[in-house]
Amino acid sequence: MRVSRAIVLPLMFLLFLHLIVLVAGFVTPYNAATQFREDPFAPPSRVHFFDVNGRFHLRPFVYDWTSGVEFAKYVEDRNRAFPIRFFVTGNAYSVAGLFRWNLHLFGVDEPAHLFLLGSDGYGRDQFSRFLFGGQISLFAGLLAAFLSLSLGLLLGAAAGYHGGALDAALMRTTEIFAALPWLYLLLALRAVLPLGFDPAPTFLLIIAVIGIVGWSRPARLVRGIVLSAKEHNYVLAARGFGATELYLLRRHVLPQTRGVVLTQATILIPQYILAEVTLSFLGLGVAEPMASWGNMLSALQQYSILTSYWWMIVPGFLLVPIFLSYYILARSFESRVESSSY
Repeated sequence: MRVSRAIVLPLMFLLFLHLIVLVAGFVTPYNAATQFREDPFAPPSRVHFFDVNGRFHLRPFVYDWTSGVEFAKYVEDRNRAFPIRFFVTGNAYSVAGLFRWNLHLFGVDEPAHLFLLGSDGYGRDQFSRFLFGGQISLFAGLLAAFLSLSLGLLLGAAAGYHGGALDAALMRTTEIFAALPWLYLLLALRAVLPLGFDPAPTFLLIIAVIGIVGWSRPARLVRGIVLSAKEHNYVLAARGFGATELYLLRRHVLPQTRGVVLTQATILIPQYILAEVTLSFLGLGVAEPMASWGNMLSALQQYSILTSYWWMIVPGFLLVPIFLSYYILARSFESRVESSSY
């Protein structure tokens, strides 16, 4: 029961996060590139239920920000309250790249703005950019891990099942790929491309390089399981009854690798997310105006921003529960694999 709960809770959190990110245009009040130049580095909006006279309002509301004497110093203008409205129309956005819509879950009337995590130097809503950025950072990790695990499963199964020269050649190849410093390889490949390179090819390049370089460890683990599984008595019996190699792999051998593949997925996905964040943070990943978690945090390279606007650091802290959830899943799957091997 303890192991099941340890898997279900972080898995539900991650599934919920991915769903929210997938429909970010609906959940967020603004698009990632929407700018409010009159509100640079605005602090997070304060949601109120009590007005200046102490009266309670069932509908939450915010006050508009007014700039103080100094640049980007804000105070609330309490002369007028702006209620938070639900299911409002606003900026058009794409839903999973299939169709365009303009309905948002919540928002406020102009001239007020709703910045749940504050705004950046261009007046862009940090909350909206965080969820839209997850479409790049989260799914870069998922797609790159899928590519690595697919290659690792295919090549590891071939090496373990057939053995001989094929096994020796593939295992020497895995040693080469395991020795490659993939992060430096990504930096080198991105550095030779123009800085104005289109974001879509950049995104695909990052996924391809990370996924292709990272297949070696899953392949070695899968190979070890296949070497053991193909010698089981029921596999030998099925072979004796005339079962084809494809049937043996699909029905008896590859199911034995499920635990290791799941464990490797929960290890590789956060590793690849961090790789994309690092590249974008350094200005070598997905470029502006497209949002990713890395280029959101790149503003923190300026000491003045780091020390003056604390809300700019919040997206970095929001990554912690994501990585922690993957870590808990990895430990849980690993425990199950170890217990099933005895």
